[in-house]
Formats: sequence, C-alpha cells, structure tokens
Amino acid sequence: MNRLDKEYITNMSSKGTRMDGRKLDEFRKIMIEKKPIEKAEGSARVKLGKTDVIVGVKMGIGTPFPDRPDEGVLMTGAELAPLAYSKFETGPPRADAIELARVVDRGIRESGAIDTKKLCIEKWKKVWMVSVDIQIINFDGNLIDAASLAAVTALWDARLPTYDKKTDTIDYEKKTTKKLPVKSKPVAVTIIKIGDNLLVDPNLKEEETMDCRLTVTTKDDGNLCALQKGGISGLSVEEIQKAFEISVKRGKEIRKKI
Repeated sequence: MNRLDKEYITNMSSKGTRMDGRKLDEFRKIMIEKKPIEKAEGSARVKLGKTDVIVGVKMGIGTPFPDRPDEGVLMTGAELAPLAYSKFETGPPRADAIELARVVDRGIRESGAIDTKKLCIEKWKKVWMVSVDIQIINFDGNLIDAASLAAVTALWDARLPTYDKKTDTIDYEKKTTKKLPVKSKPVAVTIIKIGDNLLVDPNLKEEETMDCRLTVTTKDDGNLCALQKGGISGLSVEEIQKAFEISVKRGKEIRKKI
C-alpha cells in the first residue's frame, strides 16, 4: 500500500468518515448463510462486505484430556488459501492462520458457549470431539469477526450424528434431532486505531494503515470473555474503555443475526 493511500485513509478517519462511506463505528453489511455444507454436522457462511468465510463443524469420538475426564473437546483450525488473497501461501499454517484459529477458539471456549460436560459419553474413556474448520473464500479485512460469527452460527445449528454405543460406530449420514449443547453466542468485534481514531470492522486497506487493533469478544450478557491485541502501537485506558463500549453495543446487534 502506498503512502498516499495511507494518508488519505488517515485524513478521512480524522474527519469521522471512511473510504466506503461508513461511520467509524459502523460494520459493513453482514450476510449469513446457514447450513451451506450438507455433509457437515453444522456449517455457516458469513460475508462481511467482501470478506467471505465458511465454517464447517465435524464431530467424532475421542479420549478426554486427563484433567477434564468428563468433558468433550473443542478444536479449531483455519486455512488461509491463496485463492482468497494473493499474499496467502500454501504449506504449513502461517502465524496469522494460527492466530485466527486461536482467537476464534478462545472466544468460544472462554465464554462457556458449549456445555462440554454434556459431550461426555463415558467418563475417562469417550467424549465427543468437536472440530471447527475455518476456510477463507475471499479476504478483504477483518477475518477474525467474520470467522468468529461463522463459527458460532455453525455451532448453534449443529446436530449430533447417530452414534451406536454397542458397535461404537458413528453414522454420519443420519443426523439426529439432538443439537450440540450450545448455550450462548459469543461475538467478536475488532477495532483498529488509525492516528487518534478507532474504527470498527476494518477493510483490507484500513488494516494495512492501522497502528494497532483490539478484538473484544463479549458474551450474551455483555460481559467480556476474550481479548486479542495486534499491531505495534499501544492503546490508552480511555481508548480501551471506548473499545469495550463499542464492542458491547455492536455485539448485541450482531448476536440477533445468529
């Protein structure tokens, strides 16, 4: 990104506006498609402006962690494929893919969104393993919020496959009517700082201009459950407080769409 574009974005934000005409605290248009993947236990596709993310939920049987013998397991992974953005590369997961998966995972886990005890089949031996797979279709900024929204929507609508205890087999072709035990809808809201201004839901050019970012994930009651800071610059106490307030407000609006 060239210097003139950065100066233009910085100048616009100082005047309280943005390249696409949004207000500083305004999200791009959010579109949610539920159950786009027929074979998955749960799935969702989210478009946040031109950013396009699809998430699938798969379930299997595994051994619980020793320190949580009666709880199911959540695993989250993300792939940044070159087809979504020219700077994404094939090969092992990049640092930004790992960060994306961890932030989405942390929001779900720390909010207590899934009642993992209800995923226990046999204490110490067998539990349901929930895998959340994030795929990027197109990248135009703010992957965290789009992926988080898609993941929570996919989990919310997921149905358990048929499990036969006698034969210890799963029939993935037969979905039950039993929903995954999801009890809340954590929502991530990412805010960036450009100059002295805070902007919600940055597009790609704004991300390339930002000084730093802060992702705030809130629970249904508006309480904070996860934070992720990025970028080299810092935030004042007042800016962090303002980010919290914006996240609670926007999170409440977005939660209604799930």
